[in-house]
Amino acid sequence: MDDRQRFAEAVLPHVDDALSLARWLTGNLTDAEDVVQEACIRAFRAISSARNVNSRAWLLAIVRNTAFTWIAKNRPKAVVTTDDDDTFERAGLEMVETQTSPEAILIEKTESEHLHAVIAALPLSYREVLVLREIEGLSYQEIAKTLAIPIGSVMSRLARARSLLIQRIGTTGKGKAGVA
Repeated sequence: MDDRQRFAEAVLPHVDDALSLARWLTGNLTDAEDVVQEACIRAFRAISSARNVNSRAWLLAIVRNTAFTWIAKNRPKAVVTTDDDDTFERAGLEMVETQTSPEAILIEKTESEHLHAVIAALPLSYREVLVLREIEGLSYQEIAKTLAIPIGSVMSRLARARSLLIQRIGTTGKGKAGVA
């Protein structure tokens, strides 16, 4: 089997997962697309040496490393936070026309944006474990391999991430006025 065929079978089925992880790590779709493109180039170059590996975990590890390299090269070292609703609105998904009421769509979109913002505010080490487990569906073993950390660290980071997520959702949810 040649490298192109191996790449098509091992990498291409997981590109959507790679894009999702890159989006969570970079914070936006445009940067994520750049990261995934570079990661795919790296994966293609290394495909001949990748034998008997979990191709999804292997690709996600490449995406993670590529994202960190890209962020270090293209982002300022200082972190800037914002309460600008437009920032989160641009990061949200486009509203899809459905049979549900406009009010239900607005509530669902607001809750989704709120959850996205809370996850995005988690420390990176917690956020990446949470995204890999809860959004990408990787096992603890796959996450440990992807991040090159012990499985115990995966479990503790995931527990802390979930705890922080619950804490922050509860804190930001208090005192909000109901919709009339």
